[in-house]
Amino acid sequence: MANVQELTDASFEQEVLNSDQPVLVDFWAPWCGPCRMVGPVVEELAAENEGVKVAKLNVDDSPNTAAGYGVSSIPTLMIFKGGQVVDRFVGVQPKSRLQDAIDQAVG
Repeated sequence: MANVQELTDASFEQEVLNSDQPVLVDFWAPWCGPCRMVGPVVEELAAENEGVKVAKLNVDDSPNTAAGYGVSSIPTLMIFKGGQVVDRFVGVQPKSRLQDAIDQAVG
């Protein structure tokens, strides 16, 4: 998981909103079965994509950020670009769909 950064409420603004590259954020929790299914896909995307930051935010440890973005179901994955949400996915997604969204954000 070396390519996937762990976020907290305290680090979110600096690492995501102020990032000069697109950021894929996986809102998750360790007890969430579907989140554990998405985890390996997120790790693969992190390893395979240059120019994109990939991060995870544990909603139990950092509830303020999750609430601020209206995360009510997990996993929720969001792509941020220039500090704004440009794409949002709720639930388990195919890797190809996430890759297409990353490509669009980078392009």
